[in-house]
Amino acid sequence: MSSRHSRLLHWLSGLLAALVITTGLAPLASHAATLPAAVDGQPMPSLAPMLTRVTPAVVNISTKTRVQVRDPYFDDPMVRQFFGLSGTPRERVEQSLGSGVIVDAAKGYVLTNNHVVGGADDISVTLQDGRTFKGKLVGSDPGTDVAVVQIPAEHLQALPLADSSQLRVGDYVVAVGDPFGLGQTVTAGIVSALGRSGLGDSSYQNFIQTDASINPGNSGGALVNLRGELVGINTMIFSPSGGNVGIGFAIPTSVTGEVMKQLVASGKVLRGSLGVQAQDITPRIAQLLKLKDSNGVVVTGVSDGSAAQHAGLQPGDVLTTLDGKPLRSVQELRNAEGLLPLGSTVRLGMQRDGQARVVSASIAAERLASIDGGELDPRLAGVHFSDLSQAQRHQGWYGAAITAVQPGSRAAQAGLSRGDVVIGVGDQRITSLRMLRGLAGVHLRQLVLVVADADGSHYVVLN
Repeated sequence: MSSRHSRLLHWLSGLLAALVITTGLAPLASHAATLPAAVDGQPMPSLAPMLTRVTPAVVNISTKTRVQVRDPYFDDPMVRQFFGLSGTPRERVEQSLGSGVIVDAAKGYVLTNNHVVGGADDISVTLQDGRTFKGKLVGSDPGTDVAVVQIPAEHLQALPLADSSQLRVGDYVVAVGDPFGLGQTVTAGIVSALGRSGLGDSSYQNFIQTDASINPGNSGGALVNLRGELVGINTMIFSPSGGNVGIGFAIPTSVTGEVMKQLVASGKVLRGSLGVQAQDITPRIAQLLKLKDSNGVVVTGVSDGSAAQHAGLQPGDVLTTLDGKPLRSVQELRNAEGLLPLGSTVRLGMQRDGQARVVSASIAAERLASIDGGELDPRLAGVHFSDLSQAQRHQGWYGAAITAVQPGSRAAQAGLSRGDVVIGVGDQRITSLRMLRGLAGVHLRQLVLVVADADGSHYVVLN
């Protein structure tokens, strides 16, 4: 036997041992397993027995979305009249492909990504056995990029959800999905990192990073451990070329499980807040606060009437644990606020003046301060302002949100609209409703607002 052949058999034998130890399933004892092919009398290890239980639970999802097409040329009424065109807006149909995971066989619930099915007009779910069903969107949550679809199917096979908090860097994982629409595909790798954040557009992030090959179309597919249990939903890749480079990300079941419960119960996720502003502790901040290390987050502000205020938190407090587990970043604190149901009580370990203590606070519905623009300036009558939500602040927004504008008002005619955010007045930067409120009674001959929206920022002038 060649040395190369011997090394291959040695590696495969090690993988088989890891599989047997991890799964607790002996190949000879499993009803689904058969003796693998042998090479020179040595059994060839295989993930096939585990995958025979997993792959029937992974589905293909195709969607159709009708999008109105805007064309300034054909929007002109004179052009439409000349060419005899109707005034009905034209539209095109966009199609996309993704994957999903059956997590409840009795009720037909399929877990997938919000970006796979969100906003779709038609959802089709195709099973491994070739059956296709029209999917019903139970609910979706852009904040975590999680969605639940239901299909009216029988004889389904679901995947059990594992506790993703038990994952370790180096654990073997397998990704199953439908990349590029080729059909169901399986790739294997390891957990490369845990707790990744600051990626993509979702607000609440705690990604599993893996080098198992993930490509377009894998979104919504399964990331499983060697027991065949679901540990994550594949959601995105990091790639300069658009293809797999060994850096893929999955939403852990610790996130998807909580979100799914709320989506199934009410079709949406109701989020609350502790009412605390905080920032990560850098070595410089640790030195200024005379801390031994940089563990935890430091409280920088507490909202009036919030759960944090009732719990006695103050600016300068250092939060070190959350429900007994180390609190390592502001993102972890935000995840807890965004993923726990309203009314949930959390225990916060903290340090103040070198003394350790534990306080309890409840996740409460966020109460945003608001004001009518007419109280600030007569030219703003009919405009309703409020503080930004926690989710908006997590995304990097600042200023005062416009929640309503009365049609026909001076502000509406000047170009203000619902959803705009005022980030400046003249040359003064506005970071909160309180700062905007401070301008009440200041009579400016020309009121110049700096307004931000999804397309950027611009000026709105009211004389």
